[in-house]
This record gives sequence, structure tokens and C-alpha cells, in this order.
Amino acid sequence: MGTPIGSAKAIRVLMVEPHAMISTTFQVVLEKHRGIQVIGETRNRGEALQVAAREQPDIIILDPDLQGDSGLASIPDLIAVSRGSRVIVLTGSTDPDVRSRAVLFGAVGWVHKGEPIEVLIKAIEKVHMGEAWLDRFTVASVVGELARRRNEADLDSEEAKIASLTDREREVIQLVGDGLHNKEIASRLFISEATAKHHLTSIFSKLGLSSRFELIIFAYRTGIAQPPEGPDQAQATTCQ
Repeated sequence: MGTPIGSAKAIRVLMVEPHAMISTTFQVVLEKHRGIQVIGETRNRGEALQVAAREQPDIIILDPDLQGDSGLASIPDLIAVSRGSRVIVLTGSTDPDVRSRAVLFGAVGWVHKGEPIEVLIKAIEKVHMGEAWLDRFTVASVVGELARRRNEADLDSEEAKIASLTDREREVIQLVGDGLHNKEIASRLFISEATAKHHLTSIFSKLGLSSRFELIIFAYRTGIAQPPEGPDQAQATTCQ
């Protein structure tokens, strides 16, 4: 594999793509970008798990149409063997149900193969920064599914967590749900950006969450913030 200039800081990517021609094409294009290094190409679930465990990539790009395997069902296993990896699904499917299932399995990015390569590059960069590359409609769909899965114990635990939030923290969560970043939240609430970050740190601790994406899912599912009512353009949600 070629190593781009400054590879010590390059985003290390594993391609899991059953079609050799497609995989090679994407690899060549991605490696022209000096901030990305493709550290492996695999064709099936078994190879992907081996390489992911050995190389510990930053990003795993997965085509769920693996021959003889369920690609989406492989996502939890890939995350388990490479805990620092974040999964982006790259597919030709437009089925919204497949998209939602991918997120429920643990994917934090979704890119259609018909989109320009620049979209995939941007998704890789954003996801590597700790953001999610998903359209709001998918997020809302996942929220609905998670809400249906909750039981009484979950509800009691969530109610206790929500009760621990201050009014200001609830305001911050609502603005996060609206897609605002820290600087925008600070401006809206007339506080410093450092104070906004402090509120988020407290929120993550109280709710037992580790990222802004998890917070958005929690907020939509519990009604603290309102999800969008229809499809929107793909957007990233930072967890900083």
C-alpha cells in the first residue's frame, strides 16, 4: 500500500469491499489524498475481522453486500476486534431500512456509491474527527426503533438521569439536537465557548454518554429535543 506524505498522522482506512475493481479504484483515489492511508483491502467478513484486529484502523469502509455473508451483521464484530475503529457503510443501496439497520448495528457513516468521491473523503475526515455522517431522517428513524425497544428498567434509569440535568443543560441539549456546534451554542445562550464545553462534559457524565452523536440519539428518543420531520441533506454531528 502506498503511504501518503505525513502518514504518521494519516487516517488509516480498511476497505471491506467484495468487488476487487471497485475496491482498487477507491483505494487509488483515496490514497491521492495526503491525509488518508488505505492499510488494507478485504473481500469478506473473515478477512475483514483478521485485518481489523491486526491493524486497528481508524476507519472501516464497509460494503454490506459481502458474498455469502451479512455485511451489516459484521459491524458489531468489527467494532469489537478494533475498538478504536469507526464504520462507514459504502453501498449502492437506497433502502432507508437498510440504512437504519446499519446505524443500529453500530455504523456512524453512510455514503452512496453514486456520490462523488469527495463526499466519501469528507465523510472519512468528519467521522475520524468524532462526528457522524448521517442524514437526519435516518437518525430519526433509528430513534424511533430504539424507543420501541426500551423496557421499564431502561425507562426508570433514563428518568433518573434526565432528572439530574439542570435547566441550562437541557437548553444545551436542545440546541445540540438542532445541529448547533459549541460556538453557536455559546452565542445563542450568551455564554463562553469554554462554558458550553463544560456543560457538555457534565451532560455526557450524567447521561453516561461518550459522544455528541449518542447525545442526539438520546435527546430525540427521550423527547428532550425534537427530531426532524423529513429527509435532510447529510450532516455531521461533532462530539467535541
